[in-house]
Amino acid sequence: MTRVLVARQDNLGDVLLAGPCVRAVAASASHVTLLAGPHGRAAAELLPGVDDVLTWTAPWIDPEPPPVTAADTGAFVALIRAKSFDRALILTSFHQSPLPLALLLRQAGVPWIGAISEDYPGSLLDLRHRVDGDPPEPVRMLSLAEAAGFSLPPDDHGALALRRPLPNTSRLTGGGAYVVVHPAASVPARQPSADWSRRMVRALAGDGHRVLVTGAPSERPLTQHVAGTSAVNLGGRTSLAELAAVLSGAQVVVAPNTGPAHLAAAAGTPVVSLFAPVVPPQRWAPYGVPTVVLGDQQAPCRASRARACPVPGHPCLDTIDPADVCRAVTALAQPGVVPPVPAAATS
Repeated sequence: MTRVLVARQDNLGDVLLAGPCVRAVAASASHVTLLAGPHGRAAAELLPGVDDVLTWTAPWIDPEPPPVTAADTGAFVALIRAKSFDRALILTSFHQSPLPLALLLRQAGVPWIGAISEDYPGSLLDLRHRVDGDPPEPVRMLSLAEAAGFSLPPDDHGALALRRPLPNTSRLTGGGAYVVVHPAASVPARQPSADWSRRMVRALAGDGHRVLVTGAPSERPLTQHVAGTSAVNLGGRTSLAELAAVLSGAQVVVAPNTGPAHLAAAAGTPVVSLFAPVVPPQRWAPYGVPTVVLGDQQAPCRASRARACPVPGHPCLDTIDPADVCRAVTALAQPGVVPPVPAAATS
């Protein structure tokens, strides 16, 4: 019996990208617990191979971190100690340190801990894994599991995946084929303007596509503006599992670099990725499904990790020609067709 804790404590897209790593662990562990942050818990509950989910806000990862208190960290250490884990894998992005969590897990008595770490870990890690180059994030995380002795089964495709069955959402989607546009992103720099998204939806509708616009409850004013009279506004009308079902039924999903783009990939749906180059697309573009990346990858904000666009007019996204989106959607909607990548998307 091997009880393994896998930690990924940031956003829902990051948790979804951890899916292949989690499944590799689950293939030989007797029980897998995923430790998520509050922004990623709903995604953790959709991952195959996860037996249960713990939620704790890591003050060194959360974008709006709580204060560090002895009471909070003490309660967390006590919770982990009570679970009696045999091993732990700490999954982080390249700019996040696994060492604060490793310290708390050591205090909780976890006997074996592995992580990717550039920093000297001392006695905090039993496995200090290094990754060469800049692979896609799911590949990077899976490599940690493999270094720890966990492997995907031979019949596992290695792509993102969701726990099924998903909810029936026919009351929302209606009958017939449709394209989903998800206009919002968790980081403003990665999101096209509302007016550009509205023009793009109009262009898709004019091209003969039935368009559904999705978003969180807080994004409903945006989704209403973007949908206008050209599309169906589903903003605020779905849980994450229901959103996954809507995306799963779409011919194509059009979205910026944000969690629902990865949710679409996990659902197996092709994606037109409106990708602001503040982070590298080779690492963060939708993984494992046919994808067209649009956006000026040579824009001045390249690799800046900016959360707010530093360039007036947001040219990396708002200069995309909606006709290019239409062409990409039409190509991706044809099974087996790999569309050409417009020049603006090259790196």
